[in-house]
Amino acid sequence: MHENEFLINESMVQKLLDEQCPFLANLPLTPIPSTGTEHTLFRLGKDYIIRLPRVEWSIESVNKTIEKEFKWVPQLAKSLKMSIAEPIFKGKPANDYPWSWTIAKWNDGHNPDFEKADEYNLLAKDLAYFLNDLHSVTLPNGPLSRRGLPLLKLDIETKKAIAELEGEINTQTVTELWTQLLNIPIWNHSHVWVHGDFLPGNILVKNNRLNAVIDFSDLGVGDPACDLIIAWSLFNSASRQLFRTYLENIDNDTWERGRGWALSIALIMLPYYKYSNPTMATLARIMINNVINNA
Repeated sequence: MHENEFLINESMVQKLLDEQCPFLANLPLTPIPSTGTEHTLFRLGKDYIIRLPRVEWSIESVNKTIEKEFKWVPQLAKSLKMSIAEPIFKGKPANDYPWSWTIAKWNDGHNPDFEKADEYNLLAKDLAYFLNDLHSVTLPNGPLSRRGLPLLKLDIETKKAIAELEGEINTQTVTELWTQLLNIPIWNHSHVWVHGDFLPGNILVKNNRLNAVIDFSDLGVGDPACDLIIAWSLFNSASRQLFRTYLENIDNDTWERGRGWALSIALIMLPYYKYSNPTMATLARIMINNVINNA
């Protein structure tokens, strides 16, 4: 999937457990099939999940991200009503694995598909309430999220992606919309805590109700608009409006910046994953269509 992806197998993970976490090493180890893009996952017994990064975007970025998660996610968990993927063990690089890795508490549920009817009305409320709680957390001195920034920071990469998609999408319409969204006033309030990658792959549902939120790699503080991408990646029009209704402290400008984040992320995802990850490519097309149509 990635050019410099590190291949991880079960025997490698068992060796890491034996050497670094012997008190859990005898629990059954089961690979978890996933359409995720950055981690290889294993279930450990009934109560835990192992997350092993398989790609690094810049030098030491993986270890820094895991340090951040291990420091802040347990603190956030104390302030949130909803269960989140709380890490309980931090592994170290080894001879045959180059980065830190984590064991987190297991949460039941499955990733939801894009909504085909009005079955996600209650989920829309659940997700809005989760974001209201998260955006209200008052832990001081949080790190800046890479997704909590002004949209202008995405301009070069977004326009590069648009050029790569010439002939596949209506690039003129997308360029005009992107320019329009870039001109939305920036967030001019205090930074709030954000998840940073609030897509369907990072929420777990049971019976169409939110059961947990996972993968806090992009956790930090900044503009809450980046967390609104779930609106165009999961909901149809009716549930999207319910989601917006239940959100607190999200004005029209923030909602429109959320559209901008959804558009940019989808445009960048599509050319990158269109051959290597069909699920992510399909999600990107859905998001682009929803943002363009504002439906």
